[in-house]
Amino acid sequence: MQKWTKNLRLLLTLTCALVASVSTAQFTLFGQLRTRTEVRNGLGNLVPKGAQAAVFTSQRTRLSLGYKWDRINFGIAIQDVRVWGQDASSISNADGNRLMLHEGWADITLANKADSTITFRWVDQLSLKVGRQELNYDDVRLVGNLDWLQQARRHDMALLKMLHKGWQVNLGYAFGQNTDAFGYTGTTYVPGNVVPYVKNSEGVLVPTPAGLVPLSAGGSVANNSSKNGSPVFLNPPNTNAASQAYKSFTSLYISKTFKQTKFSALYFNDRFGKYAIDSVFSDGGIVYGRRFTKTSATDPFDYAGVSSRFTYGLMINQAFGNEKGFGKVAIQTAYYQQSGKNRDGVALNAYHFTLAATYMKGKMSITPGFDVLSGNDAGSPSGKDNRFDPLYGTPHKHWGSMDYFYVGTGSPAGGLNNFYIKTKYTGKALAAGVDIHSFSLNKNMLKANGETIGKKLGTEIDLLLNYNLNKITNLELGYSLMAATNSMPFAKGQALTDQAASNYRKSGTWFYAMLRISPEFFNSKSN
Repeated sequence: MQKWTKNLRLLLTLTCALVASVSTAQFTLFGQLRTRTEVRNGLGNLVPKGAQAAVFTSQRTRLSLGYKWDRINFGIAIQDVRVWGQDASSISNADGNRLMLHEGWADITLANKADSTITFRWVDQLSLKVGRQELNYDDVRLVGNLDWLQQARRHDMALLKMLHKGWQVNLGYAFGQNTDAFGYTGTTYVPGNVVPYVKNSEGVLVPTPAGLVPLSAGGSVANNSSKNGSPVFLNPPNTNAASQAYKSFTSLYISKTFKQTKFSALYFNDRFGKYAIDSVFSDGGIVYGRRFTKTSATDPFDYAGVSSRFTYGLMINQAFGNEKGFGKVAIQTAYYQQSGKNRDGVALNAYHFTLAATYMKGKMSITPGFDVLSGNDAGSPSGKDNRFDPLYGTPHKHWGSMDYFYVGTGSPAGGLNNFYIKTKYTGKALAAGVDIHSFSLNKNMLKANGETIGKKLGTEIDLLLNYNLNKITNLELGYSLMAATNSMPFAKGQALTDQAASNYRKSGTWFYAMLRISPEFFNSKSN
């Protein structure tokens, strides 16, 4: 009896402690339902003449939970992404599932000068964020969460964050692996992004050969070969992590704001597994792909078996004036360099430069600017890869809403020059914008016969209308037009000859209607 009473007393004590801790903790629970209906008739790539527009609705449903107690921040974001009608009304396990963990992390406070109970006080704030998380730096040009894409982007990593006297320093590290099963040795890493089916050299859809990562998902090998008998691949290599996931990376971000001036520096070293080109005969054709090599037996972190790429640079944002007087002017400029080796093991020497000026007065703003992303000169090759890869950012925000460049549709090997002007009206409930882009090659590209193609690629016009129906509901409408030149099919790897290029329409249109509902189900901080 005495033992039972003691156990009951202990249980009541633990219960009271738990209730006390919960009462001081902060909970948040948010939801998001985002549907987007699109009419695609030349989005991302030009379409063949006579092709019909594609129409569909995609949906992202997300539930985000936040918890803060003492020195711990905890976050989870679960999302489901699918296309309406993609699943039958009653599905089986064979149909697969699309429910995924978008974020799942904990942020542990290591130092905080505002907290007298922490003895470590060398810096204002220091914390370690561990788990699946988003990364967003500056204007998400090179590192961002790619929120426009329904699936978005996240990284499995550890991030050490420091704030001290206005300085922000973030040090990140990620190391990927495919399995934790028994019997596997070493750290050989086969990147994800492997599709279940791929077209072979004859255009026949076949199952992806086991252990092979196709060079392109969808008939990238021409039926004819080059003069030396090697295959001709139509699509140039993708960028922005579209064709091969990193094995590991180390990142460093430093920023500091002085009045109306912000300096930010980025260093990003991502490493890619080495591979050998292989081919498999399948259903009367050939599937070409990568087989990734085994790792070093002496290096537990596999650095001997990777190609290491370095990206580093500086961004400066400077503001002048104010909107009450003449108006406010904000100037942004940045330069980034890439060196080391690209994901294919080729020596790399590339750069990206951007300059823009925004004038803001009242509810209106106008932004002229230009971007330069270096490319390979086919007429005068340097022996190195001079094609800049914009890492893991949000291309949709910078290089046209129609996603012709630096996304999964491929990008010109000759790089890109982007001259643009953006205008925007921002009211209390209504916002509208018009963007005009003029795209051209940074370096020369050639046709199959050795003739140089024109550098001018096309002009894109993007129209945007955004309206807040209420505090949790937003409606967004967009319409875009691409007026391409004869060079676009060659630059995008859709054609090698004039005859093949003539099969594509030189104009493309795109419309979308997106409804975003973001309720706050619970927030203990506001109670």
